[in-house]
Amino acid sequence: MTQASRAPWQADVLLLMVTLMAAGGWIFSKEALTGMPPLLFIGSRFLLAGLILLGFAWPALSRMPARRIRRGCLVGLLFSVATGFWILGLNASNHLGESAFITSLGILMVPVMGILFGDTPPRTTWIALPVALFGFGLLSLNAGFRVEPSQLLMLCAALGFALLVNVNTRVVRHVAALPLTTLQLLAVGAVLSLASLLFERAPMALDTSILGWLMASVIVSSSLRYFLQVKAQGMTTPSHASVILMLESVWAALLAAWWFNETMTPLQLTGCSLIFVALLINRWYWVRKLLRRRLPVTPES
Repeated sequence: MTQASRAPWQADVLLLMVTLMAAGGWIFSKEALTGMPPLLFIGSRFLLAGLILLGFAWPALSRMPARRIRRGCLVGLLFSVATGFWILGLNASNHLGESAFITSLGILMVPVMGILFGDTPPRTTWIALPVALFGFGLLSLNAGFRVEPSQLLMLCAALGFALLVNVNTRVVRHVAALPLTTLQLLAVGAVLSLASLLFERAPMALDTSILGWLMASVIVSSSLRYFLQVKAQGMTTPSHASVILMLESVWAALLAAWWFNETMTPLQLTGCSLIFVALLINRWYWVRKLLRRRLPVTPES
């Protein structure tokens, strides 16, 4: 009996915690950006988070062949591009909940990006794609028949994360999840910190509250989140995990409504709802399987 079959509910609880921590990261990051340049913030966040995880991953990393370490760091460069788009989009965004749903399009685009690697997307992807595009179109209409810079940056981030997932599963498929995550966090931290030195002006000093938001991002939404995500994904299947991880955008929108008093116009609400419906359609096989496992089966009379 596998670990996944022994502890399905433990994996689900951990994954739900992961989605809440990830959603909280949107709040922590937005607050930290009030006192830090975006690239400096995200570079510091990932670098510190990678150093924390390094303590757990070092035994595996010390035994890893140099070629796999190089591959992990090279994939980290792609991660840096996607993350750079994300933080710049978040910095420009006036509506955190909307941005979270746009970024979640990356889940839908994973099988589409797989075409570049010779994969054939399932039929559900082609059904979900026009639904998601229509939802994104409604968000653009909400801005007055134009795409806002933050929306475009978040869309680029979603495409980058979708490409990253495909590259991860192929280039570094033989690397364990924890050391791979550590390498990528360190690579992102180093690249974006260097970019900050080149293109941003660092503040002379940081307020205590800004440092607090930074550390919350580092410890809760990066180190602890990725550690629990790796642990939970080892207890269940990747497809099952991805269904639960889709809830991040929902939690982010709810937290933004509570923390920032954000509200959605009818167009925004409809657009975000359509994007989430598209995600469910894309993962319908696994959604249905999850529902069948959770809902009681009534005997036929």
